[in-house]
Amino acid sequence: MTQMNAEPMNPVPASSDAVTLKVTGLRTHFRIGSTIAKAVDDVDLTVRQGKTLAVVGESGSGKSVTSLSIMRLLAPSARIVDGTMTFKRRDGSVVDLARANNRVMRKIRGGEIAMIFQEPMTSLNPLYTVGDQIIEMIRLHETISRADARSRARRMLELVEIASPEQRLDDYPHSMSGGMRQRVMIALALACDPFLLIADEPTTALDVTIQAQILELLRRLQHEMGMSILFVTHNLGVVAEIADDVAVMYAGKVVEQAPVRSLFKMPRHPYTKGLIACIPDPARDRDETGRRRLLSPIPGSVPSVTNLPRGCAYADRCPLTVDRCRVESPPLIAVETLHSTRCWRHEDV
Repeated sequence: MTQMNAEPMNPVPASSDAVTLKVTGLRTHFRIGSTIAKAVDDVDLTVRQGKTLAVVGESGSGKSVTSLSIMRLLAPSARIVDGTMTFKRRDGSVVDLARANNRVMRKIRGGEIAMIFQEPMTSLNPLYTVGDQIIEMIRLHETISRADARSRARRMLELVEIASPEQRLDDYPHSMSGGMRQRVMIALALACDPFLLIADEPTTALDVTIQAQILELLRRLQHEMGMSILFVTHNLGVVAEIADDVAVMYAGKVVEQAPVRSLFKMPRHPYTKGLIACIPDPARDRDETGRRRLLSPIPGSVPSVTNLPRGCAYADRCPLTVDRCRVESPPLIAVETLHSTRCWRHEDV
């Protein structure tokens, strides 16, 4: 497959100190009748320039609602009730996405912050060719002729390693495989050279081989384009492959955040340790006789965000629970440089 040998679209050197997006104290609530669901509750996240932050957790942990809050694409029943989301724009200015008006958000979405979703078949319009959809995205954000937009759309398909890109521009989504449709979604997201890419479970619906190809493609494009990535997933195995930093979410809160190596080497929250134990590992999952051990699932399920317990939301599932855990919710506690956890007994994990 053809690769483009082009200069990075964002030729800004990555820096561990530079920040693309800083989320502070984000709270997003849903109203369900007379009940309030605290889907995201006091979440802090930092996406460094040119780096990947993975947000990981089970279904119902609040990770996807967090990403939709950043894009301001929430359902009518949801609203951001508190917090700031400071985004560094293309021109170097900063904007609080939580308070930006609709005109500003329309310019930012797709142009400066792009998003790819888990299932491309529900995101791509089946009535239009993939070329028309990429062209429309480009012309929405830039003053450019249709011919020039089509030329760029062809280059984008080439960039994401789709064979015969000129021919594929005129194909409809249903004629493509799942992996190819996901590559089209990546091309669509990157068509306007975003500073930040939000990827919400982009590989879950794909088989393992295609999943590995998509992850490698994202790593390469990030290096070439210098963009930051917020990668939302439930799979810690994927996190180990792609992330620089990790935030683990549970019941609407970040319960642990750390650089990826630190998190896997020494997790400091029982939930994170439980997730790591669920990753298949041939070396670890056999006993001394060579027989395969069963994986250790986390008992129970995530509590409803409409009826959270008084203390730590993980207390009913945690093997380290003490009385304090059931009556007092722990704050994020710094355990070492850049590593924090929301656990009273982090030293015993």
